[in-house]
Amino acid sequence: EHQRHGRGRRGRTWQSPFGENIYLSILWRFNSGPAEITGLTLALGVGIARALQELGLAEVGLKWPNDVVWRECKLAGVLVDVAGEANGPCHTVIGVGLNLHLSDTAAQEISQPWTDLETALGKRPPRNRTAGRLLHHLLQVLAHFQVSGLAPYLEEWRGLDITFNRDVELHAEAGNVSGIAHGVDTDGALIISSNGHHRRYPFGEISLRVATGRRGASLSAGELS
Repeated sequence: EHQRHGRGRRGRTWQSPFGENIYLSILWRFNSGPAEITGLTLALGVGIARALQELGLAEVGLKWPNDVVWRECKLAGVLVDVAGEANGPCHTVIGVGLNLHLSDTAAQEISQPWTDLETALGKRPPRNRTAGRLLHHLLQVLAHFQVSGLAPYLEEWRGLDITFNRDVELHAEAGNVSGIAHGVDTDGALIISSNGHHRRYPFGEISLRVATGRRGASLSAGELS
């Protein structure tokens, strides 16, 4: 119903007015170590997108690494906390927040374009049914990911990627990078070309924003250095 200490990536507060949205967590154990579950966030994003599409939502998109968007406004987010041995086993706590109905007052502290499912669908869907669809798809993804990893989800994720071939700004503790996004590699790391160089950016305390400006030229996987 409400999260008193809900949080997003980089320590951001997740706005959670009582009884309005969906906030849920899933505990899942893996036999392998944290290095073997790289890309789990992307696979879970695909699961959320599938649930929303099943509820009748068109124009769902994904923004690396953990945002689910509608018409480029944030609709949902997923946060994965990992703990355990370096070489396994490990466990994850997966937190999901979905805006079902978010008032302007509740959203005052949100620093990026946002939307809610009521706006996107034109009606407010039943919260229990929506949570059930989310859990169905997320648990399905987790069970499949445990066996097959990220590979089965890459094509679908890339098809929903809203930043591909667009100017972006990457904000990280080590500094900011501006360039053109070229999707993700097989490990789920983001590929950005900047100043003539192509670099991969793995998961971490990183924030990605779409910049205003032109779309870039396409980059094949073989051009990644």
